Amino acid sequence: MSSAERRSQLIEVSRAIFAEKGVEATTVEEIAAAADVSKPVIYEHFGGKEGLYAVVVDREIAALLALITSSLQAGRPRARAEAAAIAFLTYIETRSDGFQILVRDSTVGAQSGSFATLISDVATQVEGIFVEEFRARGFDPKMAPMYSQMLVGMVALTGQWWLDSRWPSRDVVAAHIVNLAWNGLSSLESRPQMASIANKKKK
Repeated sequence: MSSAERRSQLIEVSRAIFAEKGVEATTVEEIAAAADVSKPVIYEHFGGKEGLYAVVVDREIAALLALITSSLQAGRPRARAEAAAIAFLTYIETRSDGFQILVRDSTVGAQSGSFATLISDVATQVEGIFVEEFRARGFDPKMAPMYSQMLVGMVALTGQWWLDSRWPSRDVVAAHIVNLAWNGLSSLESRPQMASIANKKKK
């Protein structure tokens, strides 16, 4: 194999093992054995397991972002929100190993790590949907980044559940997610308050 071919092979082999066992439970020896190479070859190309894992994660995030970006090219805000949800679920459906890698070693609420990076990067891509819609409805567009995080987090969490159940279909799941988000937006309060606080003020 050429150097580039060997590097690609190691990435694919390690991707499958990371997805099955997680990064902590995977050893360089396992990866080397599965790829039929010696351990020094892995160190030569990636500097070790952590470097190899970082490359795998970066590739998965790039693959998802490419799907999301291509889905947001045109259309009305709701249609683009639906397209973004479908793109995310398509990634989960077609690259389930990669999604497992992204979510296994970094929990949804983590402040750093692959999953937190994933949510942040994808939310940045869909932020424009909310900026446009907030302006049209007279809401503060500075709140749009927070709402894009909410939508992406909802898709990601639902996607984790859907990965196991695989029911209903991808498009139905996407439609229900956007139904909740968009109908919530249609009745959105411009300055929401906690109900408990609002009730105290009325007394």
